[in-house]
Order: sequence, then C-alpha cells, then structure tokens
Amino acid sequence: MPRRTPGQHFLLSAAARSLSLRDVMGLTEQEAAAAFRAIRWAASGGEPTCPECGCLGCYEYASRPIFKCKGCGRQFSLTSGTIFAGRKLSVRDHLLAIVLFVNAAKGISSLQLARDLGVQYKTAFVLTHKLREAMAAELKGLVLDGTVEVDGCHVGGHVRPENEKADRKDRRLAENTSGKRRCVVVLRQRGAPEGAAGSQGRTLPFALAGEAEGVALVRSRVAAGSVIHADEAASWDALHAHYEMKRINHQQAYSLDGACTNLAESFFSRLRRAEWGQHHRISALYLGRYAAEMAWREDHRRQSNGGQAKRLVGLALSQPMSVDWSGYWQRRRAAA
Repeated sequence: MPRRTPGQHFLLSAAARSLSLRDVMGLTEQEAAAAFRAIRWAASGGEPTCPECGCLGCYEYASRPIFKCKGCGRQFSLTSGTIFAGRKLSVRDHLLAIVLFVNAAKGISSLQLARDLGVQYKTAFVLTHKLREAMAAELKGLVLDGTVEVDGCHVGGHVRPENEKADRKDRRLAENTSGKRRCVVVLRQRGAPEGAAGSQGRTLPFALAGEAEGVALVRSRVAAGSVIHADEAASWDALHAHYEMKRINHQQAYSLDGACTNLAESFFSRLRRAEWGQHHRISALYLGRYAAEMAWREDHRRQSNGGQAKRLVGLALSQPMSVDWSGYWQRRRAAA
C-alpha cells in the first residue's frame, strides 16, 4: 500500500485512491457481475448458493444471467433476495453508483447521482436510500464500551423570518417553531475496536424529537462501567446514577481536564456539511437514515475508496430485500 507523507491528510494521499470511475467504466457487464458474484458468495469462492435452501449445487443458464438450484429447483439471479432485488439497472451501473456514492466525501445528492448515471431522479433517490439502509445495518445491535462521548444537535425546521422587522418573532420560542425540527443524538466511542478501520471507535446516531430522549438510548447502547463524556445540557444529568461521567461546559471551554465531546462535534460537522453543501434540506422522516450514512463515512474515513466500495457492496448484497424501498414509488407513500 502506498505510504502517506507525514502530516498529509489521508484523502490527499495515494493510499486513499484505490478505485476510480475509469476502472469501473472499463469493465464489461460480465466483469462487473463477476465482481458482485465474488463478494456475495465469498464463502464458496464465488460459486452461487441458493438463497432458498442454501444448496451449492446450482448451475447458470447459457441464454440469460440467472441460476437454478438442483436441490429445490428455484431460479434466482445475482441480486435475488438482496437489497438490490427487482433491479432494472445493470450490475455495472450499480457498481458505478456505489463508487460515486463513496467517493463523495460529503455525500451525494440524488439529483446529482441521477445526472451522473443518466437515470430518473426517482431511481437515484431509491438507490441512495437503499445504500443508506445497507450502511445502517452495520450498527444494528451495536453496544459501545470504554470511553463514549454523548451529544446532540438540532437539524431542520427552519422558519423564515418575516420581511418587516416589526412582524418578526423570536424563533427560539417553541410556539414560533415549525414543529419539524429534530435532534440527532450521537454516541461516539473513543479508540478503535479490534478490526475496525480508522483511529476512532464506532459511531451510533439517533434521530429523536428531543435530546432528553437520548438518555434511555445511552443506557441501552452503552455498556455498564463505561466512562461517558457529555456537555453541560441538563438532559445528561440522569446518567450520573449509572455511569462515571465527565462534563464540559462549552460556555467556558471546549476541552478541560480531559473532558470533551470533540469527536461527537466532528460527526456533527460532517452531518452539517452534508446538509448545507449537498442536500440543502433533510426531511425529518429521513433524518435518521442520513445520520447513519454520515456515521458510516466517519467510521471508515481512513479506508481507501476501493475498500469502502467493496465493503458497501458486501453490506448491500448481505441484506434482505428492502421493506421500505422496494416498490416505494408504486405505493405512493413515504417509508417510515
């Protein structure tokens, strides 16, 4: 692996660039399918396994790219039973979309992805949310331990001020808000766990109505005996009865006597850059999904783009068919 110059930002180093769009665009559909096949059925050396019965005795049709199980007789494709089930785009286009998705350090908007791939906005919208769903799968059931930072930030619900100064209201008051503002509470572990990429631990975000709701989540997702760092918000006072706490008053300092929430603030910085620089507006309905994406990007930011793309392909191919996003536009309703 290429070395980094001392003091050089990782994204500027050669080690961060192991895959490019030129590499993917040079692949044929068969070569892209072979790459997906090797990742999905890595345990069997790329040989197809029946998603119904798990039988290894499968053969491929010569006339079309599907397989048939010799045991149960089921026919299946490369993406059957995965989050990409029912796809209409080619495998190579999916691989291109994933590379574009991971290469965007601040995230990528569905509109931009649609223009890059030459597809409808609806297609790109569903595809990006399926990738976010795959990213969030890494966080299911995850329990943090050791030293954990806890913090919250409010997103969305902007209220436009009136033109005339005399008509303007104090937007800090609850009665003058839009009701769409949500709080993202993040739990961020210090120190890299075994096998994790990067120099920091894992990141767990939650989209809630208010910061106080995060107390119950901390108790369920942070192991007993952990040390928790939090700011001066009164919401976290209840945690003193269950954990060793270190508090920092941001009105006085950002770090004092080892107490700080700088890693949590780093996550919020990435989330804000995605909101302001790419998406411009994030609906409260999907806020948790965007937060999970930014947590995944933050946790794997020291991994090369090729490694990120391979990891994301593996996550997507290991997830079952999406309940929320399969047939999303046909149902004419929002995913919960």
